[in-house]
Amino acid sequence: QVQLVESGGGLVQPGGSLRLSCAASGSIFSIYAMGWYRQAPGKQRELVATMTNGGFTVYADSVKGRFTISRNNAKNTVYLQMNGLKPEDTAVYYCKAIASPTDSWGQGTQVSVSS
Repeated sequence: QVQLVESGGGLVQPGGSLRLSCAASGSIFSIYAMGWYRQAPGKQRELVATMTNGGFTVYADSVKGRFTISRNNAKNTVYLQMNGLKPEDTAVYYCKAIASPTDSWGQGTQVSVSS
């Protein structure tokens, strides 16, 4: 019931920055948290950052101090500001809406960090 549209991925050099955006539509009132996950080639999908409707955040240890998740509830949009990017951040990044009765996933956006 929730549809997610992601944008902002791309290719950057190590140390660079990107901001990902994810706009939610549909049954937005069923959402109680939103977040970002990533999946590198040959790896399992892992949590990057989440934020509840009340503003509580959780970050993966690997991105603490470099990434910041934020939400604009009026626009039904969640963002991921990524600074100090490293080659190991290269992955497909997926937006996720944690909602009832089921969670929803975005289509994924590629983030590549390379010199």
